[in-house]
Amino acid sequence: MSQRRVAITGLGLVSPYGGDLADFFGRLLAGESAVRFLQTDDIPRPLAMPFVSCPAFDAEASLGRPLAGTMDRFAQLGTAAAFSAWADAGLACGQPAENGENRERWGVSWGTALGGTLAYEKGYKELWIKGRERISPLSVILGMNNAANAHISIQLGLGGVSMSHTVACASSAIAIGEAFRRVRSGEAPVMLTGGSDVPQAYGVARAWEALRVLASGDEKTAPRACRPFSADRDGLVLGEGGAALVLEDWEHAVARGARIHGELIGYGTTCDHSHLVRPEAAGQVRALHLALADGGLSPADIDYVNAHGTATAEGDPVEIAALKTVFGDAAGRLAVSATKSMHGHQLGAAGAVEAIVTVLALREQAIPPTAHLTELDPACAGVDHVTVARHGQPLRAALSNSFAFGGSNAVLAFRAVAP
Repeated sequence: MSQRRVAITGLGLVSPYGGDLADFFGRLLAGESAVRFLQTDDIPRPLAMPFVSCPAFDAEASLGRPLAGTMDRFAQLGTAAAFSAWADAGLACGQPAENGENRERWGVSWGTALGGTLAYEKGYKELWIKGRERISPLSVILGMNNAANAHISIQLGLGGVSMSHTVACASSAIAIGEAFRRVRSGEAPVMLTGGSDVPQAYGVARAWEALRVLASGDEKTAPRACRPFSADRDGLVLGEGGAALVLEDWEHAVARGARIHGELIGYGTTCDHSHLVRPEAAGQVRALHLALADGGLSPADIDYVNAHGTATAEGDPVEIAALKTVFGDAAGRLAVSATKSMHGHQLGAAGAVEAIVTVLALREQAIPPTAHLTELDPACAGVDHVTVARHGQPLRAALSNSFAFGGSNAVLAFRAVAP
C-alpha cells in the first residue's frame, strides 16, 4: 500500500496566553514569558515556585457545566483544545449521524504523563486527612489516564481507535507520531491528536521538587526562571496546558476544501536504554536520523529545530551534542530555540504544544526565540541559537524534539506548504 500524505488541518490549544493561535504565537515571537510565581496555602507546607497556569480557562464556559463536571482538569484542558482544533479544521461537531459523515475509522491518539492526579489527590485527602469513609464515585473516571481521549471520542462521535500514551515528557509527541502513522498508512482518514497535563497537585509538585530539577525564583524573578542553554540556568518550570492537532489524509482534506496549516512528514522514536533520568545523546541521534529518513529528508533540508530545551544541567548539552552529531558541519547554521523558556514545561502536553509552535513557525515563516538566553553555556555552543525572533525566514522544514525520563525520545518532522 502506498503511503499517503498527512495534512495538518486543525490546531487548537489552551495556553497560559489563552486559546487564540495568532495571539499565542505573537507573544512567543515577542519573547513574552508566561511564568509566574505560584504560592498556595497547602498544609503542612505551602507551595512556592515558578509555575505556568492557564488562568483564563473556564471549563464550564468552554464545555458546559454537565460535561465539565465529569472531568478532571487535565481532561477539561484536553477536550477544550480538541474542540478548538476540530472547529479550526472546519469539521462539524456532534455525532456523525447529524453531519452525514462516516467517522467509524476516525480516531483519537492522546498523550498525558499524569492523567487525573488532581482527582486522585482529592480522594486521598478525603480518606486520609478528613477521615471520610467514602470518596466520590466519579473518582476512577475522573482520574483515569484515558479520560481525555474517551471524552473526545464520545463527544465527536469518533468510532476508530481511541488511545492514550503515557511516556513522561514525550507523551504527546509520541501520540502525534502514532496518529501520523495511522493516517499515512490509510488506516484512518482523520486523527485528532495531542496532549494535556496539569502538574499542580500538591504531591506531584512536591515530587518534582524532590528531584531537584525545578528552577528557583521569587515573585520578581519568576518570569525569567526558565533559561534553556544559558550558563546560569538552574532547572525547568512546570506548567499546565492542552494542545491538539487534526491530522488528515491529504486527498481527503483537499476534497473537502480544508485549509492546510502544514504537513507532517516524519517521525522517529527510540529509547536510550541506559538510565531512567540521565539522557544519552546516542538515543537522541537515532531518533533524529529516523525522523529525517522517515520524511525523506537530509539534514540540509532542516531550517529550524524547536528543541526539547528544558533548562536542566544535563539535558541541554546532551540535546545540542545530538544535534551536532546529526547535522555535522551544517550545525552552525541550524536555527534552534526552546520555547519552554516562555510557556513552561507542560510534561505530557509539551510535545503537542511545541508541535503547534513548529507548524506556526513554518506557516508564518518566523522563528520564536529562546527567551532569557544572554550568556550561552559553552557546553551548548555549536548551533545557531535564536535569542530574538526572526521574521521573514525561508523555512522549508523543521523538527520538534521531545525527550523523556525513562530514556524515551521522539522527533517529529514538518514541512511548510504553499499558502
